[in-house]
Amino acid sequence: MSRKIRLLLSISTGVLLSLAWLSFPGWTLFFAFFPLLLLDQFFIDNKTSYKSVSFWGHALLAFLIWNGITTWWIAYATVVGALLAILANAFLMSLVWWLGHIARRRFKPNLGYLSLIVFWISFEYFHYHWDIEWPWLNIGNGFANEIKMIQWYEYTGTLGGTLWVLAANIILFRVFNKYMKNNSARSLIYPSAAFVLLITVPSIISYRIYNNYTEKENPVNIVIVQPNIDPYNERYDYKAEEEKLQKFIDLAKEKTTEQTDLVIGPETLFERWPDWNVNRLRNNLLYGQLNEWILNYPGTELIFGASTHKLYPDSESATTTARVSDGTYYDVYNSAVFIGQNGAKQFYHKSILVPGVEKMPLRKYLWLLNDVVFDLGGTTGSLGRMEEPSNFVLKKGIKAAPVICYESIFGGYLGQFVKKGAQMIVVITNDGWWRNTPGYKQHFSFSRLRAIETRRSVARAANTGISAFINQRGDAFQETPWWTETAIAGEINLNDEITFYVRYGDYMARASMFAGALLLLFLIVKSFIRE
Repeated sequence: MSRKIRLLLSISTGVLLSLAWLSFPGWTLFFAFFPLLLLDQFFIDNKTSYKSVSFWGHALLAFLIWNGITTWWIAYATVVGALLAILANAFLMSLVWWLGHIARRRFKPNLGYLSLIVFWISFEYFHYHWDIEWPWLNIGNGFANEIKMIQWYEYTGTLGGTLWVLAANIILFRVFNKYMKNNSARSLIYPSAAFVLLITVPSIISYRIYNNYTEKENPVNIVIVQPNIDPYNERYDYKAEEEKLQKFIDLAKEKTTEQTDLVIGPETLFERWPDWNVNRLRNNLLYGQLNEWILNYPGTELIFGASTHKLYPDSESATTTARVSDGTYYDVYNSAVFIGQNGAKQFYHKSILVPGVEKMPLRKYLWLLNDVVFDLGGTTGSLGRMEEPSNFVLKKGIKAAPVICYESIFGGYLGQFVKKGAQMIVVITNDGWWRNTPGYKQHFSFSRLRAIETRRSVARAANTGISAFINQRGDAFQETPWWTETAIAGEINLNDEITFYVRYGDYMARASMFAGALLLLFLIVKSFIRE
């Protein structure tokens, strides 16, 4: 195999993996890794001539292309951040495949492929839990717009989709490999049948679940406001905050009635954090005006986003993320704010912060760079965070999960809200930073996955779009246009039932990590033993 062919195969995998994130059908993932598996086999067949690092270089190229094509839009907010995200994630992905390739060199074929699968699933799970969380390109996310195919995510989460894709690619490659070795037609029957069944059986089960799923009729009437504030040309003076308040109220008035239960605004609707002291809201004129407005609708409550802060009396009571100015210690938060009737208020502070934007990752080891955080939302420095999920309690005891922007990618985290009694999900976000790119579309589609995993309806309020209502099957309704000032009104149903995935979490990942640790230990031992 010539070098040009090898490079073409690497490029092909990178492009094919990108398609599902660019609104192409998710089933393209079932053969996206095929070119990379061809390369893997070539370097194994010629391992006396090539070291394993040769394969790593080709894998790195493939993953650089995948990451670049699908997440280049981060550069609109921060060029440096985009380069770091693309390079770092591609590097980590290539290391996982390199490790799988080494296992394939040392182990028998089936055990080698099993190693690759458990290493990759462990990597995706790791991406949910370390300090530079970036699960945007976890393979199971690629089916976000194919909801009729993946209703069984309520049992597995997106990691089930990852396993599905990897297994399909490997079986397809094994069929091709047998064919190229001129094996008899009979020898191709079983692996070919396995590939067909692997694709069709889960899909048929999913379609049956989709067609038979019925929501309980217990609607909540909601108004979603999309104010369409340009984050790049926004002012941060108090007059600008009053203008945003008036715009929000004017848009909400168009749809709010006496039957409206909840009005929802987007993330960071108000960005002057000094105005929003979580312990002294009575001094906030904006809060007072909002409180006064909802009194016109006695059954209506509010949820919206704001940059807030909390003061600490001294350094000993301050958190590790606290800032200090003139001897005053305080935290700044990206918060969801709830205002009920008669001044009732609740706060949820964003817990999963965007690395490099809202927090300095690995700050324990990079303490010299603690204040080097890109300026998004009118603030710099690492934000404070809430230690665990906390639901808003609405009238009649209804519990709503307030999910802020980036958090909507984390299925396991949203499951914790549901375990604590959340009957619906409210996603507030500001995707205007990414301009009119695939970024905001990808982010919107991930909320559909969360609806399926938890079987909770979602009300999504996005500053510049896409805002929508999503039912418990993942169907989206009243999707608002991008970059449009508007408001929509609709109903979503509550649900109290707990799905298998919410109850047991990422059990597939835990099993993979256990198996991966054993296989890695076995691989290390074999490396010290002569063939």
